[in-house]
Amino acid sequence: MPGSWEGQYIRLELIRVNNLPLPSRRIHTGFYVSIHVDSRYWRSPVRVVSSYKSDVLGDIVILSLHEVCELLVEIRVSYEFGRMLGDREVVAKFETSWDKLLDRGDEPFGQHLVDISFPPHCGDHSSLTLKAAILHPCDNQYSTLLDSIVECEIARDTDAGHEQLATYVISKTVYHLNNAVQHFQLVMDSLLDPAAALTNFAWVHLKGYIPNDLQDIISFTSLFCQVLALHLQGYPDHPLSIHHFLIALICKLLPLCPEGTYLRSIAAGVCSVDYVIRACNSLPIDASDEGIHLRRIVLEICPLGNDHRPKALGNLAQALGSRFEQCGSIDDLDECIRRRREAVSLCCEGHSERHTYLDNLALSLTSRFDYQGNSRDLNEAISLHEETLRLRPVGHEYRDFSLDNLGIALCTRVIQRDNVNDIIRAISLQREALTLRPPGNPYRGYTLNNLAGVLATRYEKSDASEDLNEAIDLYRDSLQLQQYGHSNRPTALRNLSLVLCSRFTQTQKHEDIKEAIRLCQESFASLPQLHPNRYYSYSTLRAAYMSRYEIQHHPTDLSLAVENFRLASRHPTHGFPSRIIEAYNWTVAGEQHGHGSTLEAYSTFFELLDDHLATRSSTLSRREAAAVFHYARSLPVDAASCVIRSDNLRHAVELVEQGRGQQWSLASRLRTPLEDLESMNPNIAHKFSELSRHLADAQGCADSVDRAATDRAAVEYRRIMTQWEAAVAEIHNLPRFLAVPTPTFIRRLASGSASWPREPHHVSLPSITLTDLNILKDRFARAIRLASRMDPAKPRTDLIVLLRIVWDQIMLPIVNVLENVLKLKRRSRIWLCPTAAFTSIPLHAAHPFQTKADGSGKEPCLEDLYICSYTPKLSALIRSRQMMKQRVPPSFVAIGQGQPGAGKGKALLAVDSELEFVRKLVPATANGTTISGDVATRWDALEALQLNTWVHLACHGKQDPAQPYNSHFVMRDQPLTLLDIMDRDIPYAEFAFLSACHTAVGDKETPDEVIHLAAGLQFSGFKSVIGTLWEVDDAVAKHVVKAFYENLFGDLEDGGVMDCTKAAWALNRATHAVKTKVPLEQRMVFIHIGV
Repeated sequence: MPGSWEGQYIRLELIRVNNLPLPSRRIHTGFYVSIHVDSRYWRSPVRVVSSYKSDVLGDIVILSLHEVCELLVEIRVSYEFGRMLGDREVVAKFETSWDKLLDRGDEPFGQHLVDISFPPHCGDHSSLTLKAAILHPCDNQYSTLLDSIVECEIARDTDAGHEQLATYVISKTVYHLNNAVQHFQLVMDSLLDPAAALTNFAWVHLKGYIPNDLQDIISFTSLFCQVLALHLQGYPDHPLSIHHFLIALICKLLPLCPEGTYLRSIAAGVCSVDYVIRACNSLPIDASDEGIHLRRIVLEICPLGNDHRPKALGNLAQALGSRFEQCGSIDDLDECIRRRREAVSLCCEGHSERHTYLDNLALSLTSRFDYQGNSRDLNEAISLHEETLRLRPVGHEYRDFSLDNLGIALCTRVIQRDNVNDIIRAISLQREALTLRPPGNPYRGYTLNNLAGVLATRYEKSDASEDLNEAIDLYRDSLQLQQYGHSNRPTALRNLSLVLCSRFTQTQKHEDIKEAIRLCQESFASLPQLHPNRYYSYSTLRAAYMSRYEIQHHPTDLSLAVENFRLASRHPTHGFPSRIIEAYNWTVAGEQHGHGSTLEAYSTFFELLDDHLATRSSTLSRREAAAVFHYARSLPVDAASCVIRSDNLRHAVELVEQGRGQQWSLASRLRTPLEDLESMNPNIAHKFSELSRHLADAQGCADSVDRAATDRAAVEYRRIMTQWEAAVAEIHNLPRFLAVPTPTFIRRLASGSASWPREPHHVSLPSITLTDLNILKDRFARAIRLASRMDPAKPRTDLIVLLRIVWDQIMLPIVNVLENVLKLKRRSRIWLCPTAAFTSIPLHAAHPFQTKADGSGKEPCLEDLYICSYTPKLSALIRSRQMMKQRVPPSFVAIGQGQPGAGKGKALLAVDSELEFVRKLVPATANGTTISGDVATRWDALEALQLNTWVHLACHGKQDPAQPYNSHFVMRDQPLTLLDIMDRDIPYAEFAFLSACHTAVGDKETPDEVIHLAAGLQFSGFKSVIGTLWEVDDAVAKHVVKAFYENLFGDLEDGGVMDCTKAAWALNRATHAVKTKVPLEQRMVFIHIGV
C-alpha cells in the first residue's frame, strides 16, 4: 500500500448489483453484500431481489486503510424472511487488494466509481458498482465499523450445505448432493430453527429426487407440509412455504402425466400454480389430516375473487364433512357448514353451480341437526332443499338427488313433530326419485333405503301393516344392491333389522328376530370402534334384544339389551341428543323390568343432558335444547324415588340436585367464588376467572337472526368452553381444594353448617299421590283467582281448606320428623326445595286452622313453628352462603314505576307512598336513593342493580309462560327482563325485595328449572331475595312491606350492620303483624329465597 495512504480512511458507497446470479435455482427472498478484511466483516441490510437486471443499494461503509491490504467482497442470497441460519448461499465472490481496487493510474484519487466484476457463475456475469473516497482522520472520528466474525457449527453447516447444493446443481455430482444432505441434516438435528432447517433439508431432497419415484416424492412433500405447519398464517415465511409446497405438489403430479403430453407441459410450465389448483380440486376427497391440510393450502391460494375459490371451499368442506362422519368431531362439521355458507354466498342467483352448493349446505345442516338436535338447522335445511329442487326442474340431471334429500329431511321432521302433510309429501318425493333411478342406476339402492325409511316412519305413527311389509321388501332390495364393501351396507343392514324387529313384535315370528339380530351383528363388521355410526348398531341391537325379551322373557336378552343401552348412550363420537334418548329409554326399561342398572341409566341421562346443554352458547338455546326432552321432566324425582327404594338417601339427594335446575347450574359455574383458590394458587384462579368472564361474554352472542353469525358464535363459545373445562380439571387436581364448579355440590352440603343434618331423612307421604298433587295445584290456582276478586274482609274458605290439606298430608309428617327425630328447635330456619308439582303449591303457608285439643288456643301453623325460606337448588344456597364472605359497605336503592305507560298495565297508585316509607325506614348509613317516574327506565334500573347492594323494586311484574326468560319488570320505556338481570354479575349484592307480581313463579313447562325473576336476581349475586307467587295488590301489600322493614331495621342501633340473613325472620314477623289488615292470599304471596 502506498505510504501516502497510511493512516487514511476509505468511504465505500455501494451503488448497485448488476445481473445477480441464482445458481441453486431456489426461490430467493433477498440478498446482501458483505466485505471481509482480516477476521472482521461488514454486511449490508438484506434486500428483496428486484425483477430487473440491476438492484440499487445505497449502503455506506468506512474502513481504515492501514489495517490490512487484502479484502473479500461477497454477495449472498437468502431463502427465508424470518430467522436466518448461517450466512446464506454465496452467489458471487471477489478477492482483491486495496492497491488494485483503488489503482487509478496517474489520476489523482478523489471520489470515483469502481466496478467489481465477479467471476462467471453458471454462465451469469455479475458485477458490483461502488463509489470510493479517501477521508482524512480528524480526532479519530472515523473508527472501523467492521464487526468480528463469530462462527458457530450451525452457521458453518448451513453455509456448507448451500455451497454443496449449488455445486451439485452445476455439476450434477451425487457426491456434492450427499454432502449437502449431511450438512443440512446436522443443522436440522440442532432444533435451533426447525422451520428454516426443514426447508433447506426438504429443498435438497427436492433437487435430488428420483423422477417417478412416488415414495421419494411423498417424502419431501411431507417435509414441506411440516414446514407449512410451523409457518402459520401471519408468519413472515408463510407465503414462501405455500410456494414451496406447491412446487412439491407439481413434482408429485408430474409423474402422473406421460412424457410429451399436454398435461405434462402445463404442469412444468408457467401456469403450474393454476394447474395445481385445478388438479387438486379434481383429486378425490381425502378426509385424512394430510388431505384436509392440502385443501386448506389450495383454499389459501384462491383468495376472494379467484374463480377457483367456490370449488376449493366445497372440497375443503367435503373433506371436513367426511372426517366428521368418521370421527364425530362437531368442530369439523361446524367448519364444513361455515365453508359451505361462504361458497353459497359466492354463487349468486343465476350461477350454474348454485344448486350444488345449496344442496351440500342443506345436507351438512341436517347432519348437525342429527348430532345436536337444533330444530333451526333442520328447518333451514328443508328450506334450502326446497330452493335446490326449484333450481332442478323436471329433466335436470340432479333432480333425483334433490327429491331424495328433501324427502329424507321431511321424514326427519315428522319424527320430531307429527305432521301428516310432511310424511305424505316425503313418500311422494321418494317415489318420484325412485322412478328417476331405474334398475342399473348406481344410486337406486339409496333411494330404496330412504323410501323404506319413510314408510317405516309412517308405520310407527299409524300402525299400518302394509307400510311395514313394503318397507321390509324395499330394504331387502336395497341390501341386494349394496353388497359387501359398499359404504352404505351397514346402514342397510341396521334398517332391515329394525323393521324385522317391528314385525316380530307384531307377529312374534321367531325367524324375524333371529334374522334381525344377525343382520345387526353383521353391521359392526366394517365400522371401526369409534365410528359415529356404531351408535346406531348398538341401538338397533338393543332394540332387537329388548323385543325378544319382552316376548320370550329370557334374562340373557335383557342383560344383552342393557349392555347395548350402555354402549350406545356412552358412544363418544355420536351426538348428544340421540344418546340422551337412548339413556332415557334405558331408564324406562330399567324401571319397567326392575334391572339393577337403572340408577346408572339415570346418572348417564343427567350427565349427557348436562354436557349437551353446556354446548349451547346462550341461555335461550339451552332452554330450547332442554325442552326437546319434555317427556323426561319427572326424571329427577323418578331417579330419587328409585334410589330411595334402595335406601341410599344421600345418592337420592345427589340425583335430584344433579337433575334439576341444570340451566342455573351451567350458568352459575361461571360465577364461582374463588377466595380459597386465590390463596392457594393465584395463577390458576386468575386463569379460571378470565375464562369464566370470556365464556359469559360469549353466551350473549348466540341468538342472532344471522345463522352464519350464530354458527361462528357457537364455535367460539365451544372453543372457550374447552379451555374452561381444562382449567376446571386443573383445579380438580389441586390438593385439598373442594370448591370446584361442578354440577353436584352435595359433598359441600354434608360438610356445611352444623345446623344442617349430616344425613338425609326420608319422610313418607302416604296420604297424597302425584295425581292428588296435580289436582291440588289446579285448585290453588282457582282459589287464588277467586280470592283476588273478593272483598278483603270476607273469609277465604277455599284457601283455608287447601292449606289445611297441605298441612295434614304434606307438611305435618315433615314437621314430626323435624321435631321428634332431628330435635330441631322451634323458630329455627328451614329451607324448602320443592320439585315437580310441589313447586306450584305454597308449602310455607301450610296451616291446620284448628283449635288445640285442650282448647287452650290455635294449633300452630308451619310459620309459627319455623322461619321458612325457599331455595331453587341446594347448590344455589351454598353458593349464596359462600358469597357472603365478600361484603362491602351497604347502599340502598328503591326503584318504583307506578305509571308504566299505555299498554303496559294499570297505574299502581300506592307505589310512590311505598317508596316514601321505605326511604324513611332504611338506615341513614345505607346511603339510600330513590328512582321513580320518568327516570325509572330499563337502563337506569339495571345500573341501580349493578351499583347497590340492597334493592327494593315496586312495579308491575310479568311472567311470560311461553318464554320464561322474557319475564320482566315493567319500566317506563322498556321491560327489564330476566335475561337482562342474568347478564349482570353483581358479586357484592345482598338483598332484593321484589314488590311486584309473579316474581317467584316458575316455568310450567319445566318446573324443576325454577326459572323466574327472583331466582334470576339470586343468580346475579343477591344472596337474599323476597319474591311473589302471584298477583300483588299494591294497596294492601304495602302494609306487608312496611311491617317487613320495621322488623328488619327496627332494632338496628346506630352504627349497626344491615344483615340480609334476617330477611326471612323479618318477613315471618311482618305477615303475622298484618293479619288483620291484609287478606290471606296477599300475606301468602310473599316468599323468601336464599340465605
